[in-house]
Amino acid sequence: MNYYFTGLLILAITMLALFVEPAYPRNEYLNEYGVRCGEMEVSTERRDTDYNYSDSNTHEDQYIRFTYRKYLGTDCKTSKENVAIKQQLELMKMCGRVNSNPSLALNENFRLLVSKCRGVTPARDNTRPSDSQSLWDDMKDEYKKENPDLKLMNDKIIGPSKSKLKMPPKDYILPLPKPKDD
Repeated sequence: MNYYFTGLLILAITMLALFVEPAYPRNEYLNEYGVRCGEMEVSTERRDTDYNYSDSNTHEDQYIRFTYRKYLGTDCKTSKENVAIKQQLELMKMCGRVNSNPSLALNENFRLLVSKCRGVTPARDNTRPSDSQSLWDDMKDEYKKENPDLKLMNDKIIGPSKSKLKMPPKDYILPLPKPKDD
């Protein structure tokens, strides 16, 4: 049996367990969606070269390198504007909850959020019916008016049954099943 391979496998799994972090969920609305305009990189390099020719010289070079990478796609200004718009839309949706909860203003952890939502008042949706009933309930009521003899599931008020079957009384004893003849 090869114990070296088993030992290396156990060591590799242990190293993975030590250095790998779990994946945590993120709020994608406030994420920058990988918007990068470019990257600047500075690196140094040193080369030692031995020449084994007739004079056997050694040669040493040192380099410093500046690298800039420009990513393809939309320009940087447009990408940053899109991220800002997405963040503003999310704040517009959530600021109503933040402003209606005065305890958040007293909590130091939410100071930035409260300052961003100060002065933002949510617009109300005026297209909802005044009786605050859902469109599904309205459609269901219209269908029940058109078909009064139909009994629907999950109806709050169920009309009289057309069936001749009735529920037995609570103290009714059911008959035993007939034994099978084998």
